[in-house]
Amino acid sequence: MRKSELVVGDYHTFYQTYIDTLGDDELIDVHQRQFQNFPKFIESIPDEKLGYAYDRGKWTVAEVLLHVIDTERIFQYRALRFSRGDKTPLPGFEQDDYVPNSLANRRSKESLIEEYKAVRKSTIALFTSLDRPTLEIKGVASNAEMSVAAMGFIISGHQKHHRNILRERYL
Repeated sequence: MRKSELVVGDYHTFYQTYIDTLGDDELIDVHQRQFQNFPKFIESIPDEKLGYAYDRGKWTVAEVLLHVIDTERIFQYRALRFSRGDKTPLPGFEQDDYVPNSLANRRSKESLIEEYKAVRKSTIALFTSLDRPTLEIKGVASNAEMSVAAMGFIISGHQKHHRNILRERYL
């Protein structure tokens, strides 16, 4: 499925920023390309920058990277639940509660890369196993209806959005 095949109602407008960062490639191709490129991006970050925040009260580079990983896990879980027919509305999550409890600033660059790879491999495995009708299944998360496919694109768009912020404001 391509981003252009998403329809109105597949996701809340809040996620438009993430969706807009992506081209119109097949979802699995986007996931696989990012699997190859994002670890290289992380590797290029100087070690001394991992603890850097561009302003008071802003997350550090390491915290942003772990936020990307945490968010992918959450959206992957949502996609799994909906794809298996679970109709239970899922709650939102408070990203600002996750960051201080993540211990991201104690992590090495290598450990962040390895965790990213493990999570992304799991995302690729999940979305590769889904057929078109399953990608079109919708459920409710954060009080908004979302399709399984939209969650896959949001995962990639969210990563790209934060990579762009890291490049513009941190590095």
